[in-house]
Amino acid sequence: MATIVIDIGNTSTTIGRWEDKEISAISALNGGIRNPVTVEQALAKAGAGSADSAFVASVVPAENTNWNWLLKRLFGLDSEFLNYKTPLPVGIDYPKPEQIGADRLADAAGAVVRHGFPVIVADFGTALTFDVVNKDGNYIGGVIAPGLPLMTGYLHEKTAQLPVVELGGETPRRGDSTENAMKIGARIGHRGMVREIYNYISETTGPGTVLCATGGYAAWALEGIGVDCIIEMDLTLYGLGVIHDYVNGQIN
Repeated sequence: MATIVIDIGNTSTTIGRWEDKEISAISALNGGIRNPVTVEQALAKAGAGSADSAFVASVVPAENTNWNWLLKRLFGLDSEFLNYKTPLPVGIDYPKPEQIGADRLADAAGAVVRHGFPVIVADFGTALTFDVVNKDGNYIGGVIAPGLPLMTGYLHEKTAQLPVVELGGETPRRGDSTENAMKIGARIGHRGMVREIYNYISETTGPGTVLCATGGYAAWALEGIGVDCIIEMDLTLYGLGVIHDYVNGQIN
């Protein structure tokens, strides 16, 4: 059984194929369904025409109907959207579970299946989120902080002289230009944020807490972080696949 798994974010969407407990044919798209030709190409790359269904994590509810329609019209796929009521391979110990983003549930499920628990996931999206599963295997919440694109974009939009900065590449040793100063602030600042938040949370979750990270800038931002951290670019899609199989009785 093959399933198309889709992670719909605020600024980007990731599409892949889940089959035989593996993720393949991953495409990362800017703009999501607002670029329907690109979406169709990504779905075709993932083999949507030969898939049985689609399983979706969306943090943009206003677009869910359009995605449902597109998947059905183009490829005849019925889609299911992950939420807190979906059966999960992790428990939830959270006062208002309806507030948990679907992508965060997918991250938690994927991390637990790969690494056990306790585990912390840092997800580099529009926001930098941390999701925590405790030693009892329960999702207990996490932390939400400004992400790299949000930080650099906001500085450009809300100031008169700060430019748009392209993230990636080598980090300058000196902030001897506005661009270099912003690059240091973005990369080193986020590296320190992840390290300090991990240390803070692990005081509660206890020794042996695994830290893993996902999202487009995770590998770049966390190089040299100084604590053990596993970078897994497919973690959210993998978690969606795991939950899909759990719902359908294919894993315990």
